Amino acid sequence: MGSKFLKISLISAGAVFAVGAFFVTQSGRSFKIESNQGSLVNNTSTVSIASTPQAEPQEKTANNLSPISGLSCPNYNRRPVAVMLAGDVIVRPLSGISFADLVVEMPVITDSITRLMAVYVCSDPEEIGSIRSARHDFITLAQGFDAIYSHWGGSHFALDKLNKGAIDNIDALTNPYQAYWRKDGILPPHNGFSSMERLSRAAGKLGYRLENQFEGYLHDDSASSQTKDGVLEIGFPGPYKVKYRYNAKTNSYLRFRGGTPEIDKLIGRQVEAKNVVVMRAESRQIEGQYNDVAVEGRGKAAIYKNGEEIVGYWEKDKSDPKSKLYFFNSDGEIKFTSGQIWIEVVEPGQEVKWETQP
Repeated sequence: MGSKFLKISLISAGAVFAVGAFFVTQSGRSFKIESNQGSLVNNTSTVSIASTPQAEPQEKTANNLSPISGLSCPNYNRRPVAVMLAGDVIVRPLSGISFADLVVEMPVITDSITRLMAVYVCSDPEEIGSIRSARHDFITLAQGFDAIYSHWGGSHFALDKLNKGAIDNIDALTNPYQAYWRKDGILPPHNGFSSMERLSRAAGKLGYRLENQFEGYLHDDSASSQTKDGVLEIGFPGPYKVKYRYNAKTNSYLRFRGGTPEIDKLIGRQVEAKNVVVMRAESRQIEGQYNDVAVEGRGKAAIYKNGEEIVGYWEKDKSDPKSKLYFFNSDGEIKFTSGQIWIEVVEPGQEVKWETQP
């Protein structure tokens, strides 16, 4: 993926909306947003929005487009596979991270260690890792992508959900059909790896559905008008601090972590995103060692694409764990630039800084 992302787009202009008590209904391509708070632009309490026609799920299938990244690929209709990856300094650089259609980064301890979940549709990296254990709040997000969940054991909260059949999953502790391997020269638990070929084979032999049913995200590939570079900083602590440098010429966000470039070990190239989402959600510690992030409901969000910041909100239906994780602004559902999406889940008050260069 990375530098292969050549498609660029222009964000839809719209009023910044104050996130309050929202109720959002969707009927076809029409959105109605009701709020107890007025818009920052006017004081009307109800806004009706008819979104610009975009590729519906069936259109994406007809056009061989990934429902997540919007890129054309032979595996466009493959069911997503969500792989848990370590965030520890000792495992960097990760293998296969640049090939994911989407990556979620979220703390597994409040204000401390982060972990990643890479979601694959299009690509078939021959090595993915270091793979780590399941967490229950990541499972909720994976359900919303209609993904098969790949992990190496897990917290008892996560395993309780998996044992109840919350999601089709491939656990390295049982290692069905040799889906995983331990890599020589790396100390455990950091030496667990797999590949898309192995995971796909195991999923098929386990009898899991292999065709995608996720409706996907909207995309808009109009030309970007941004000519200035920029920097996005996300205040995870110490070696987990994240920075993205926006390059206006390539319309991409180069990723840094702990002050150094985020390199994909598999190809020796820096990770480039086309979209970065900062999703604010509260968390609490449980049993002193696990995090519980509120990834269902609604909260503030900022979307960075085409070198601009779009203020909006996220929403995921609490009553349905398999519901899609949506992102909206005052114009309706966000239309992403085709290419890799990174979702950074942060605390409501965590420091996030975006600046365009002079």
